[in-house]
Amino acid sequence: MTLPHIFSASGEAALRSLLRGVPLMAFDFDGTIAPIVARPQAARVPAAVAWRLRELALRFPVAIVTGRAVADVRERLGFEPHFVVGNHGAEDAANADEQAAWARQLNPLRDALRIQHAELSSAGVSVEDKGLSMALHYRLAVDRRTALAVVGDVLRPLADTLKVFPGKMVINVAPVGSPDKAQAVQALVQRAAASAAFYAGDDVNDEPVFAAAPPHWLTLRVGRDDRHTQARFCIEGPQEMALLLDRILDRASTNLGS
Repeated sequence: MTLPHIFSASGEAALRSLLRGVPLMAFDFDGTIAPIVARPQAARVPAAVAWRLRELALRFPVAIVTGRAVADVRERLGFEPHFVVGNHGAEDAANADEQAAWARQLNPLRDALRIQHAELSSAGVSVEDKGLSMALHYRLAVDRRTALAVVGDVLRPLADTLKVFPGKMVINVAPVGSPDKAQAVQALVQRAAASAAFYAGDDVNDEPVFAAAPPHWLTLRVGRDDRHTQARFCIEGPQEMALLLDRILDRASTNLGS
């Protein structure tokens, strides 16, 4: 079944229903509000999207839930959300007491990556250590099959202590027992005393949010590259995010005046 676009009649009805309350408005970062770029350090929220998110945050609680570290993503936003959760759900002020133990769980992987540094580098794999998770990027690899094989050789002996999940040209690794994005968004809805949640994301690590969302939430896949997504609606890509935010702000103003 083709995923309906958010600008369809059913999408418009879902938006109107959501905005009758005070929902948490939550967004992934890379590939959602910021376009995917070859080098992750170059990612930024476009100014046209940032100022619309700033306006949205005046009306609703707004959250960024990202695989990046919190300190990394904050400087790339161009606005100040109410909540920022990093490391795929693990980095949140609410679970600060547990984070040191989760970080230690990754030490055996850090040791293995140091030992295999030359082989990984030769295969075109770059390692990003975010403290509470790690990302093994292979976007720039000449032979991506070889790069994945090398990554698999490193991770296999540590499988029992790690959560491993793919992304767009990246293999993500987090400690077993750390929260995922679904748990993070559910906790934020309670913390914000929100009536529901809107969540937009584009990647494999966003699917737990889509899968766990109750019927009155509105979930949005950014892009049509996953036929098996459990999101309710889609947009074509991050290039449509500014238009979507305009639509949300317009509907919110209409509800306010009614």
